[in-house]
Amino acid sequence: MSSFDKPHRFYLFEMKNGKKKLAYGINPEDAYEVLSLRLTPQELAQVCQDQYVRIKQQDLQQYAHELG
Repeated sequence: MSSFDKPHRFYLFEMKNGKKKLAYGINPEDAYEVLSLRLTPQELAQVCQDQYVRIKQQDLQQYAHELG
């Protein structure tokens, strides 16, 4: 079974510097795993794994100024 058989969602993870990182996945844990593939260990250390918000794709523009 492909992982794309399940719906993927967008998640905004809080960062220690006040910005947010955007990730996608089946659930928050999966989205954090995607971040771990994209970011260096130093960058990932700045992401708060347990502080996130699920957002809709059509609302993404509302959060663009918060991304870091």
